[in-house]
Amino acid sequence: MKKVLLVIAFSLSLVSFGQNYVHQVLVLNEGYYDYQTGIQGVPVTVGSFNPSTQTYQEVNTINGMRFSSDLVIDGAVYYIAADSKILKYDLNTHAQLAEVNCPGVRNLGVYQGKLVATRGEYLTTYNSYLHVYDANTLSLIAAIDTVVGPKWAAQNVVLDGAKAYIAVNNGYEWGNEKGIIGVLDLNTLTYGNEIDLGPDGKNPDNLVKYGNFLYTVNNKDWSGSSISKVAFDGSVNTTTNLAAATGCGTSSLRNDQIVYQISMQSDLNAFDLNVMNNIGPVVGHQTNYYELAQEPVSGNFYCTETDYLTYGKVNIFDANNQEIAEFNAGVAPGTVVFDVRSSANLNEISEDLKVFPNPCKDQLTFNLSGVKRLIDMQGKTLFVSEDYTMDVSGLSPGIYGLDCQGVVVKIVKQ
Repeated sequence: MKKVLLVIAFSLSLVSFGQNYVHQVLVLNEGYYDYQTGIQGVPVTVGSFNPSTQTYQEVNTINGMRFSSDLVIDGAVYYIAADSKILKYDLNTHAQLAEVNCPGVRNLGVYQGKLVATRGEYLTTYNSYLHVYDANTLSLIAAIDTVVGPKWAAQNVVLDGAKAYIAVNNGYEWGNEKGIIGVLDLNTLTYGNEIDLGPDGKNPDNLVKYGNFLYTVNNKDWSGSSISKVAFDGSVNTTTNLAAATGCGTSSLRNDQIVYQISMQSDLNAFDLNVMNNIGPVVGHQTNYYELAQEPVSGNFYCTETDYLTYGKVNIFDANNQEIAEFNAGVAPGTVVFDVRSSANLNEISEDLKVFPNPCKDQLTFNLSGVKRLIDMQGKTLFVSEDYTMDVSGLSPGIYGLDCQGVVVKIVKQ
């Protein structure tokens, strides 16, 4: 899968070229709520991590919400599902733009001005588990009731064109878990064509899209776990069991695999979607993670950990599962989302930045200090320098990019 589009002017002169890059990584920290005392020990927060400067800062605090469950980016804004509210923020300033009450909100999806929200709550019955809002104003467009819509609590949302695929799991009613994928047409706002995942596909905890298929990671009745593969029209529907002892703790799509952990375990396992079978544990990982997410430009893998009470941490691994960075976040970092932009839209600074020699052999020299990243053609960071020089003697000959404040300059290594 091609993760980066590079537009390069191949000449011997120093030129800049546009590429996709990660402007920031948003981390939704769930905080800590004491259900015994009803006291919010640590509030829900939003953090922003800058991959270029390797710095993290808290940009928003959401008070009065027991927890948070989802964050999605759409253009220049992002939306958060937090306990009983949906909130909308500016992606650049992080200023709040709107909010709406939505008790039991769980996951979100956005399509052409429509915001889809699933709902579910412990020991609570709703007359609608699926809402559609105006993405601009957050006014309610439709509440798909249980007569024509999902009859039980719903969770994950995957969009494919104008279709929203909804994981219906009834996960809050133990002993009555469901395994259903429903389809909402976002043009007509009609719901139907439910796909039953069968007895081994109950309680889907995660729903992802890969190629022409949907995949669910299922917790069953918490006595085991499985992965289901479903065609968009339901013509393919197969399930492979993972473990018999307990449910799945966390999972994520990573290239052509689903990586997952069994609840309370520290091994990270890989499931090959091409052959629908386990391919063994992933080396370099022996931590009980809370959230997993692959960064779409470089392919780096973000893994969070927490004690759910006092701390949260994010570990970043490269494609070879070598840890390349880490940073402290808020308590229970449960959602990691990547703000991907194109450097073609940024102001050029190449006239101010001088890099020599270029072509180079052993060392690059700059006339400016500040963070500079040397990247390969896939956008992967190879070296970072805040000084006036960078040792490139170990690089193979070829074309590289020097990323300085979002502008990428072509470097030729001889």
